Amino acid sequence: MLLPLADWPQCAPELDIAGLRLRPLRQTDAADWYAYLRDDNVTRHTSWQIDGAQALADLIQDYADPVASHCMRLAIVETDDHLVGTIGFNEIAPGARRAEIAYDLSPSHWRRGIASRACETVTAWAFQTLGLARVQATVLDTNTASAGVLERCHFDREGLLHHYRQVRGEPRHFWMYARIWPPALVGAECG
Repeated sequence: MLLPLADWPQCAPELDIAGLRLRPLRQTDAADWYAYLRDDNVTRHTSWQIDGAQALADLIQDYADPVASHCMRLAIVETDDHLVGTIGFNEIAPGARRAEIAYDLSPSHWRRGIASRACETVTAWAFQTLGLARVQATVLDTNTASAGVLERCHFDREGLLHHYRQVRGEPRHFWMYARIWPPALVGAECG
């Protein structure tokens, strides 16, 4: 059974990483989020196009109402409540019990397993608590780091989507990854 969208931000899962936790994004997070998203090393292999902290504040406002926006995002914060990353869902399709997972992390927290742990935690929460049947991700074909996160979290690479999304004015290819619940039976794959 799908949990009503209006209840999603109030029941964030436990991250189980010492010194970090998940909580709903707040307007006050926009400046910290922009501080690392404006770094080309963070956004080079993504479709992010950041127009400043105010654009992120507007996006945070949308995330606060998943019923209207069909998306939600959680902050990954340190014990002092400083934002170091986000994770959540875009394109939530309640009727299909499907959503697209998306995440980002400050470079100061890269290569510590945080993105993988957050992805695994939020995906399990999506299946077990929210009632989703499919969590998918689209990854720019050059984003090997994000592909690695998804593969460590047992997402299946389903195929390449040619010219799927515009990235800085150019049509780019994206890999489609997905996990389903309950898991498919071995040998029951299409193809």
